[in-house]
Amino acid sequence: MVMFSAGDTAWILVCTLLVLLMSIPAVAFFYGGLSKRKNVLNTMFLSFIAFSIISILWVIFGYQFAFGSDVNGLIGSPTNFFLQGIGLDDLNGTIPTLLFVMFQCAFAGLTCAILSGALVGRMKTKAWVIFVPIWACLVYVPVAHWVWGGGWLMQMGALDFAGGAVVHINSGISALAVALVLGKRKNASLIPHNLGYAVLGAALLWFGWMGFNGGSGLAADGLAANAIIVSNVAAAMGLIVWTLIDVVKVGNPTVLGAISGAVAGLVGITPAAGFVDVYGALIIGAVAPIISYYAINYLKPKLGYDDALDVWGIHGMSGVWGALATGIFAVPAVGGVAGLIAGNPNQVLIQIISIVATIVYSFLVSYVIAKILDKTLNGIRVEDHEEIGGLDSHLHKESAYNFN
Repeated sequence: MVMFSAGDTAWILVCTLLVLLMSIPAVAFFYGGLSKRKNVLNTMFLSFIAFSIISILWVIFGYQFAFGSDVNGLIGSPTNFFLQGIGLDDLNGTIPTLLFVMFQCAFAGLTCAILSGALVGRMKTKAWVIFVPIWACLVYVPVAHWVWGGGWLMQMGALDFAGGAVVHINSGISALAVALVLGKRKNASLIPHNLGYAVLGAALLWFGWMGFNGGSGLAADGLAANAIIVSNVAAAMGLIVWTLIDVVKVGNPTVLGAISGAVAGLVGITPAAGFVDVYGALIIGAVAPIISYYAINYLKPKLGYDDALDVWGIHGMSGVWGALATGIFAVPAVGGVAGLIAGNPNQVLIQIISIVATIVYSFLVSYVIAKILDKTLNGIRVEDHEEIGGLDSHLHKESAYNFN
């Protein structure tokens, strides 16, 4: 008989707050610092309003469809709307069900906040506010059910400890789809207006990520400890490798490259944190920044898409690598599942199926949503003079910096 655990509950309470910290304020600071000064408030607002909208939808029906009883492997059974019928003493494993609801709510809100980075500086606020709930219902909730809620990918045996497919591939490919509908910015250069903000955001992300990955086993145990260790190792390795790439390519280390490498490493280890040991984490953390660096500096210019803050380049591409690497480096001693190196090559095939399914579904649905909104809202992109003048002053009538 499963019993309530005060220790597990205390740990997941802390982890839930850490994941919330990743959205508010970590992503807001990270993206806000990378954006142009004229758009910093709007950039931060996109994260705040997305998290708020998701928070409401999640408790009304989002959680129920994502984690309710499976219906044909595609979606959860719609029960307990507004969380009615879920009591304070109801348990999910050894923690209160209501705590699990909030933990997953923070994941959903964070995913949408991450997505916003590709769109900064050129999307109408009204369009974003309408896009968010539709995307959450049609993209995030189904994918979360497929992978975590008992859906067809979970039944197949796909491994995603803390969100390689559900969070990072999902947000990255969806961001790319919407960016393609929006088109290129008038000035597509990326010159951070306040790199200090971005460093602060990256530091908070690194800190919060320990709860993001460390809490995904829903217990205060050795698996949580392993998840934290391998996550930190991958982040550190990612930072070091990107720094070395900068030294080789541009002749000097850059702070922007260092924090980008750390985030890439964290993204890469996310699906694997509960399945790999330190050896696997070192390799995952080393390869992730190489893949993201290539995507940002070579693939993006060649294909010509304008992913403003490189959501696809970092979250999408490193998320794909992490999901694939989970199938390669998983060891039974950690998560009870063997990967390719441990003698189970079939796990790689399962991981590939989960990657392809998430990319195809999320891209197509996100693209269609954005296209329909673009036609029905008289465009989802701001007017030229608003984009050139800055969204803070034109959309919010505010300025981040008043020097009077």
